[in-house]
Amino acid sequence: MMDHQPILSSSDALLSGEREALVRREGITRRPDARPGDGQRPRVAGRFLSVGDDKLYVRGVTYGTFMPSVAGDDGYDPTRVDEDFARMVASGINAIRVYEVPPVWLLDAALRHGLWVSVDVPWEEHVAFLETDEMPESIIRRTGERVRSVAGHPAVLAFAVGNEIPSAIVRWHGRERIGDHIERLIDGARGADPDALVTYVNYPTTEYLRIRSVDFDSWNVYLEDTADFERYVARLQNLSPERPVVIAELGADSRRHGEAAQATLIEAEVRAAFAAGSAGTFVFAWTDEWARGGTQVVDWDFGITTRDRQSKPALVSLGAAYRDVPFPTATAWPAISVVLCSYNGAKVIGQCLDGLARQDYPDYEVIVIDDGSTDETAKIAGTYDVTLVSTPNQGLSAARNEGLALARGEIVAYIDDDAWPDRDWLRYLAWVYVTTDHVGVGGPNLPPAGDGRTARLVALAPGGPLHVLRTDTEAEHIPGCNSSFRTDRLRAIGGYDASFRTAGDDVDVCWRLQERGWTIGFAPGAMVWHHRRGTVRGYARQQRGYGFAEALLEQKWPGRFSPLGHVTWPGQLYGSGSGSGPFASTSVYGGTWGSAPYQSVYKRSSHWAAAPLMPEWWLAIGGLLAIGVLGVSWPTLWLAWAIAAVMGIASLTIAGVIALDRLDDVGREGGTAADAALLTWLVLRQSLARLRGRSAGGLVPWRRRRVTPPIAPRTHRLDDWSEEWHALEARLRAVEGRLVEQRLAVRRGGPTDRWDLEARTGTFASARLLGTVEEHGHGRQMSRWRAWPRFARVPIVGAIALAFLGSMAMISGASLAAGVLIALAAVVAIRALLDASEALSAITAAAGPQLADR
Repeated sequence: MMDHQPILSSSDALLSGEREALVRREGITRRPDARPGDGQRPRVAGRFLSVGDDKLYVRGVTYGTFMPSVAGDDGYDPTRVDEDFARMVASGINAIRVYEVPPVWLLDAALRHGLWVSVDVPWEEHVAFLETDEMPESIIRRTGERVRSVAGHPAVLAFAVGNEIPSAIVRWHGRERIGDHIERLIDGARGADPDALVTYVNYPTTEYLRIRSVDFDSWNVYLEDTADFERYVARLQNLSPERPVVIAELGADSRRHGEAAQATLIEAEVRAAFAAGSAGTFVFAWTDEWARGGTQVVDWDFGITTRDRQSKPALVSLGAAYRDVPFPTATAWPAISVVLCSYNGAKVIGQCLDGLARQDYPDYEVIVIDDGSTDETAKIAGTYDVTLVSTPNQGLSAARNEGLALARGEIVAYIDDDAWPDRDWLRYLAWVYVTTDHVGVGGPNLPPAGDGRTARLVALAPGGPLHVLRTDTEAEHIPGCNSSFRTDRLRAIGGYDASFRTAGDDVDVCWRLQERGWTIGFAPGAMVWHHRRGTVRGYARQQRGYGFAEALLEQKWPGRFSPLGHVTWPGQLYGSGSGSGPFASTSVYGGTWGSAPYQSVYKRSSHWAAAPLMPEWWLAIGGLLAIGVLGVSWPTLWLAWAIAAVMGIASLTIAGVIALDRLDDVGREGGTAADAALLTWLVLRQSLARLRGRSAGGLVPWRRRRVTPPIAPRTHRLDDWSEEWHALEARLRAVEGRLVEQRLAVRRGGPTDRWDLEARTGTFASARLLGTVEEHGHGRQMSRWRAWPRFARVPIVGAIALAFLGSMAMISGASLAAGVLIALAAVVAIRALLDASEALSAITAAAGPQLADR
């Protein structure tokens, strides 16, 4: 690497008196920044960038390209560069983006002024560059050489190895080949400068082009409506759930929109980008002076200064926005009570309390609930400025309620003792409350680096603390390790359900809040680091607890679970360990002839491919192994062992595919064969541990709820005369309410279904209801109801198969096998009839004379 020393010039005078004059004239003050030149280079810290221990918010503008004054000139004038850089710094700008590898003297000037430089490494992106073998190799070689020419310079923020490869070129070559080429460019850049950050600058038309090994994601986004911009930036945050997002270009043309409109739009969009959790922005451009392809551009005026560097209103508005990063300084922040519950957390609680002590927030308190710890948890917590309460061990929900009772803030935020927050955690949470009506807000929880190999792989395994989003800004579920609520609303629902001692409480509280018609928001910038389990045994114990919590949730919320006992999330899961599943199919929405302005990739998981890791699959294997024992009576049944072996191999194969996919997704870190083997075992172990926990809680396929005496499993009709008028929808809601009160699994018919409600008391069968109302004048009505049974396919097919095998065994003279198989078939058939009978009884009772007593 080169030893870069700054070159001094006479224009350094701008760093003193003239800079202060600029500050007074522009009316702008700048926040202290992590500056280049202190021996440390930028690095990724979760959703943000940092230099050492200091967070680096990139507040940038683009610079150039300029017309060369003579052939071979780079277009930069040292005097003008110094003047521009001084004004930038005075205006609160701390970074520039250049579209070519700059001369070293320009980097030295940036270093002297305290500016970071994001360096684009240009190449022939506009042509079909993969048509020959020679061109991509030449591009990769030249990229490495150009990076090497400035490698190690302390002013370099990052290298961008591509910028908006045209969608037509990506469509021509295919996103896989383009992605592989960019990955090779990234490897080449890192080979030339191992300590540098590397990115690729994408744009909405090739949104589907996802590059795994970039350090952070960069996007050029031009939208002339601030609301549209806010929505799209929120989407970008969720496309990059564990990496920083930098808006590499945004801006507006003052020639077409006017200087005032340009200023308003730029300020609004910069503020929106940072409020959404972006790590930085670059406004296009510093000046209207701009050349492209050796030609001066004269019909666009995107600069925040004119060609002769006269200030536009956008310069002042941008400076005001950058001064306030990440949020306006005049914000009236609500008081927050942070509740930290711990049981024997002495090994980790200090790190969490350190993070809470460093919060950059004006009005917060920390309440520590020591839930009956037998280690030094209370002693460690007592050394911090917190409210410490020690109680007998009651479980997590009860401890959280203790903290809720003591909370004085308008907002109560929860964090686990094995997590610690980013310094701006509370501001990002609070901002959502300030700007929306959400009653709860959560954020991402990321696995920290350095926890060891097993913890790194556990973070990639399924079953982690994930958030579920309905939209890019509204959540269905937020994990308890990073959650917050309006204190009065959480108290209004009675706080947490104390029956959930170790897990499931966060899901339950979210559902209860949403049941009131309230909503929960999501703040991508409200980041916490969260340790994953460091041993396979610890991971299995955690997953067993999660399985038991699922059983408790299913008993309380049966309508939110499928007949087999799997929660049916209406939203999308996000976070590490939330892959799309094995053999997922993908498609790109490109529009007619690839003309769509926003082209996304859609993934559809294969339910059949996921089946070998479901708990029921293992139960089926166990059943086949048991049936195979009957082979001593009828050898044909030894085939059951062969089928069980094939099913076991299928489980192992699917687990291996998931492991390889997730190791491939981590890109730069990758994984060894040993990592793949351990992750495969973790995937299998998770499935088995969940089965054990679910079974202990009663969440098994043969579970049932008997609430009324059974009736004949046939179609039933009911007529109900009423002298009081009610809409059919109101009558159906009354029926639904009665069934829900009995904690039955209830489902509404869809827009194409010819039934209104379905009730389930067991997993082998259910009952469906269809209603209508006859109008007889003067408010009098006749309600007519029809209810009929619906049998699940799998149990019926299973019973038929068992009966068939039993008959064959009987013909073969294997009386023991025949008797057992026929008895099993009878048990399944009788159970299906009972489930249908009880569901019919419940739904007809609920549809009887109603509304009169409600």
